[in-house]
Amino acid sequence: MDDLTRVVFAGLSALVIEGVKDEDDLIRVMARTRDEPVPCPVCRALTGRVHGYCSRTVTDIPVDGRRVVVSVQVRRLVCRARGCPRQTFREQVPGLLERYQRRTSRLTGQLGAVVKEPAGRAGARLSAVLAVAVSRSTALRLLMRLPLPPLRIPRVLGVDDFALKRRHRYATILIDAETGKRIDVLPGRGTEVLETWLRSHPGIEIVCRDGSGAYGEAIRRALPDAVQVCDRWHLWKNLCDKTLAEIRSHSACWATVNPSRPAGVREQTTRERWRFREIKELGYAGSLNLLYRYITQGRAEGERPVITPRCLARLLLTHPDRLRDSDTRLLQELTAACPELTALAQHVRSFAELLTPAEDNDTKLTAWITTIRTADLPHLHGFANGLELDRDAVNAALTLPHHNGRTEGVNTRTKRIMRQMHGRAGFDLLRHRILLQ
Repeated sequence: MDDLTRVVFAGLSALVIEGVKDEDDLIRVMARTRDEPVPCPVCRALTGRVHGYCSRTVTDIPVDGRRVVVSVQVRRLVCRARGCPRQTFREQVPGLLERYQRRTSRLTGQLGAVVKEPAGRAGARLSAVLAVAVSRSTALRLLMRLPLPPLRIPRVLGVDDFALKRRHRYATILIDAETGKRIDVLPGRGTEVLETWLRSHPGIEIVCRDGSGAYGEAIRRALPDAVQVCDRWHLWKNLCDKTLAEIRSHSACWATVNPSRPAGVREQTTRERWRFREIKELGYAGSLNLLYRYITQGRAEGERPVITPRCLARLLLTHPDRLRDSDTRLLQELTAACPELTALAQHVRSFAELLTPAEDNDTKLTAWITTIRTADLPHLHGFANGLELDRDAVNAALTLPHHNGRTEGVNTRTKRIMRQMHGRAGFDLLRHRILLQ
């Protein structure tokens, strides 16, 4: 029996186990501390002189799906050091029992790992399943007690914002752009907020950001020698928006060659759907969805016409190797409707090649902008003007391997955390959960 007790309750090896009782819904362990000298918490002098005894009741990790309660007899010792202001003190068991705690350290660690993901109410429900019932408030207190990782200054910093309340309140997240580890979360997204943080944390060499002018100004003020890298995804996104605007402005050209469905197709399919009642009377026992899939199985997706500017923009912005042959032929027919669309397709593909970082891409970008200014594409002129306003950061984006993709991924997981909390938690709890991920 002693051997079995030492195996089952090996985590209590710092104590002397004197007995185990079965009390139906819980298991009670009677134990005491060892008769060894311990240091005074003030002067650190060793003492083993007993002044008295007191008892503590703490909860340990469950066994066999039942709660485990440990009743511990703890000594109150007398400090023998002359002049020590602490005459008596109650001994602690480091690594097992902490001051003012009603749970063992290992149970607190397990509960902290549980509540780190679901947090409040969900963490309380999950802990009840694990036979360690805690309230939602206790789950949040355990979560907030978890130590945050030490703050370290990265070489490459990623900066992005996210909405606490859309169009009202925002926050700024900082990560290590090379490893993806969270660095800090700042309230607000203005120039002053980021500038203050950067001035108090020097040593950053490269900063990856989006096209925000506020972030760019903060970095220039606080870190004038740092290299700013504009995010390549945002560059492509801006080009996509301008391309769609150009396509819409030339809709009168490509609409004339836009193929349409054969006459009478809609009437024919409607008539076929209404035959469902007729074939059911003849003994058909299937569903409407099955019949619809059978009727439409011969209509190839590639034969459907491009009828909107957005569909044409999708074909034009897709890599040529990923288009089907029918889509490629259709795109050639539509872009050949006017010389501006032909030039637009060429310019889009030329810029897409620059998004693969290379040493001479900054020179190629200069040539690309010069060509754009001579083309009759006013929306791309605005895109080129935006590139010139942030040219150094754009050059760094096209020549350096660094990007802001990991920051965007962290933002996606941050939105999941915010959906879990349903907007009912404060900024401190949100920041704590983000930094613990």
